[in-house]
Amino acid sequence: MGVRHEGREAAVQFLYQRDLGGASKSSDLNDFYIFRRLSPAARRFCQQLTEGTLVEVIKIDDLLKKNIHNYELGRLSAVDRNVLRLAIYEMIFSQQTPRAVIINEAINIAKKYGTEESGSFVNGILDQINSTTEC
Repeated sequence: MGVRHEGREAAVQFLYQRDLGGASKSSDLNDFYIFRRLSPAARRFCQQLTEGTLVEVIKIDDLLKKNIHNYELGRLSAVDRNVLRLAIYEMIFSQQTPRAVIINEAINIAKKYGTEESGSFVNGILDQINSTTEC
């Protein structure tokens, strides 16, 4: 597993944990790194993604709400919601990685940690956002 993939997976896991009320302090991220046994490079990438997503979460959630027709944000599975948040952060606010790579990574993480339909659902939402937002 590559460093960036490992960092993305860890970021989704931390965001998921935080979303469900299991982490609230900045020290929780350091404890999470120790538990997850992340390499220093994966930690740096995970931290960048996690902190960026949390800073922009209101804007990210607004964009999500506009693109999840017939759904409410709170009714999405916590895995799907946080995979989407992370991918949208990377696509819109970070822009260090090509969008096609970000979408593919998000689909793979959603398939691994989500439901049978998670990969298709995440793909559809991210494709829609990708086609309606500027680079």
